[in-house]
Amino acid sequence: MNKCSGREYHEETKHSWASVRENPNRLDWSEQPRSMKIYPKNFRRTKLKSSHPLHSFIYHIGGITAKKVYPGAEYYLRTNPSAGALYPNEIYFQSRGVEGLEDGIYHFEVATSSAVLLKPISSDEGLEPCLNERRAMRGVLFFISSPWYRSAWKYKKRAFRYCLLDTGHILGAIEAASYLYNHAYRIVYDIDLERLNSFFGFEKDEFFLASAIAAVPIAGSEAVVPDGCIARADPVGVASCVPEIERVYLETSGLYGCKKEPRFPKLSFNKGVWEETILKRRSVRAFGSRPISRRDFETLQDILNMPIPSDCDEPLRIYAVVNRVEGMVPGIYMDGRLLKEGDFSAMAGYLCLEQGLGSDSAVTYFLLSRGCNYRPMYIKAGILGHRLYLGSGYLGFGCSGIGAYYDDETASFLESDEMVLYALAVGYDKEAER
Repeated sequence: MNKCSGREYHEETKHSWASVRENPNRLDWSEQPRSMKIYPKNFRRTKLKSSHPLHSFIYHIGGITAKKVYPGAEYYLRTNPSAGALYPNEIYFQSRGVEGLEDGIYHFEVATSSAVLLKPISSDEGLEPCLNERRAMRGVLFFISSPWYRSAWKYKKRAFRYCLLDTGHILGAIEAASYLYNHAYRIVYDIDLERLNSFFGFEKDEFFLASAIAAVPIAGSEAVVPDGCIARADPVGVASCVPEIERVYLETSGLYGCKKEPRFPKLSFNKGVWEETILKRRSVRAFGSRPISRRDFETLQDILNMPIPSDCDEPLRIYAVVNRVEGMVPGIYMDGRLLKEGDFSAMAGYLCLEQGLGSDSAVTYFLLSRGCNYRPMYIKAGILGHRLYLGSGYLGFGCSGIGAYYDDETASFLESDEMVLYALAVGYDKEAER
């Protein structure tokens, strides 16, 4: 029996030339949800200090790096990108045996750059059993949730795709910070979502999607989940029912036939430049005409092909529409192999909902999969997207993620029957060429 999840939802949420015109996005700005969760003042906070390794490690995963002010609106940019700057994710973590924080369960309060202590834990208490770990673990356990209506307010039922991609970007940020601070990490999808959601006091407006372990088991120990639960805090301020998202979350909670990936990526970046890249990460708004080098293209390919350690590794196929790369014939490539020669820049732009980002880039990537487990599969696309962001930034140019595209036309253009998960464009920023 085929137990693959998410297929019906994916079909329901496809874009086409007709659909984006028949169902235009009209937003009620007075009903926009809050983009940051804040627990009540009675919860104890520890301000994150840049001089402290653990504090800085956490900040690099999702901290605010800049503020932009527009007429009637303010936007706070973070180390992780998000579709529409809506940030439909929250970061929680458990710290045990790490200097700088009391052993306990915390929320990363982005608004104040603080670790909010939600519940202290004893030596034999912890959330390890929710990750199918019997022993207590020394280090940090991360739990990524989604107050999904932040995205659904704008993107409607397609928002679950963006929640998964943005979760992947956060996990990619954990990968990047782990390299910076010499931590080993692995991603966990096989988690007790129902128990975690209940323990954290979540209602239907927030749910967990993934976890990451940056910790090691303590010999001779055993941990049990603490009694009781954490007091609820409203993550959005306003919400509405989207049955398709509630349904697909339940459908994709279980996993089937997962293959583990035990290997770790072998990153070799200058850490000073790497940290600067993390902190200065931005989405390019318009690309210039300067090509990237073939060496840089191949470096990005190497970064994308490095393993992602996890307990459910779904296969993804990466297509690259090469528009302007020195020493390379324009055309469609896969794994560095030319599939079809030609100038497809206009078509790439059209497929990306007729955005210049797709046509003006040096390379436009499309990530596809026929994987069985929708949640890990889509999140993995976000992780690879984060690698493209940081890899291109490290090499001196930029990236822009594109979550909206004409699904079936893209698959047809690439002569594939797989699901299209993500599009990303890389190249030199037009502003930098002036």
